[in-house]
Amino acid sequence: MRAGRVPGQCDPRLETEAGLSRLMIGTELPTIARTPREAGVVVLQVRGLNLPRAHPFATPLRDVSFELRAGEILGIAGVSGNGQQELMTALSGEDVRAAADSVRIDGEAAGQRTAAWRRGRGLAFVPEERLGRGAVPELSLARNILLSHQDGATVWRGFVREGAVRALAAGIIQRFRVKAPGPQALAGSLSGGNLQKYIVGREVVRRPRLLLVAQPTWGVDVGAAAQIRGELLALRDAGCAILLISEELDELFEISDRLVVIAKGRISPSVPIGEAQREQIGQWMSGLWPGAEAG
Repeated sequence: MRAGRVPGQCDPRLETEAGLSRLMIGTELPTIARTPREAGVVVLQVRGLNLPRAHPFATPLRDVSFELRAGEILGIAGVSGNGQQELMTALSGEDVRAAADSVRIDGEAAGQRTAAWRRGRGLAFVPEERLGRGAVPELSLARNILLSHQDGATVWRGFVREGAVRALAAGIIQRFRVKAPGPQALAGSLSGGNLQKYIVGREVVRRPRLLLVAQPTWGVDVGAAAQIRGELLALRDAGCAILLISEELDELFEISDRLVVIAKGRISPSVPIGEAQREQIGQWMSGLWPGAEAG
C-alpha cells in the first residue's frame, strides 16, 4: 500500500528488491555513490573517555578513544544497549561528567562544555529518540526549528523572526518530502518516519562542521532512507565530519569511510570500509577484537 491505495500486486518469488521498492515509493530508488576522498583535519578527538553509569540500567564507557576528521563518515556498529546512547550524550554535551580533555572539538577541550557551547562550534545532533529529545511534540514544526537554529537569521536581539522560521521549516518540508500540512503542524502529529525526515533535515540544513547522528533511517521508507543517506554523503563531501551510529550494517557499509564497533562500553580499532568484512564486524560486536579485554 502507498498513500492509502494499492499501487500494484506481484509474486514475491518473481519480483526483485528494486521492483518492490519501486512499488512502495512510486519512483525509481535513488542511487547512492560514495566516492573515495582524502579526509581533512581532525575535528573530533576522543581520548581515554571513561564514564560511570548515570543510572542502574546504563552502560559505563571504558577507555573510549577514536578520531574523526573533516570530510569523512565514521560508522559505529553494535548491538543496541552497548553504550551507544551514553557515548552520544557525552559527545553532544547532554552529559558533562567526562574529563575535560577526553573530548576535544577542533583541538579545544570540550568534555565538560555545554551543548550550547558545542553547537556554537558547529556541532549538530540527531538523537535516536525523536519525541522529547529530537523534537518537542507540543510545538509546531516551525517552533522546533529553534531547538538548533538560534542564529541571527532566526532570532534577533531576543526576538524570533517568525517569517524566517516558517520559511526555513517550509523549505525542509519540501526538500525532504515530509508529509505535513505545513510549518504550523505540531511535531507530535507527524508519523515517526516523517518526523525523522524533518529532524534530520533541520540539522542538515545548518551545514554543520560536525554531525552526530544515531539511527538516521530508522522507521522511514526505502526512498526516504536513500535520500537521507545521500544528504549525509553530500555533507561529508562538503567537508563535514560525521559520526554515524546505526544498527543496520547495510547502511554502515554503504556510506561509511571507516568502521568501529562498540561493545560493552568499549570501542574497537577502526577499519577502512574497503577492508571491513561482515563476519569480522559481527565477531567484534561480541567484543572479540584483537587486544580486547575479556569480560
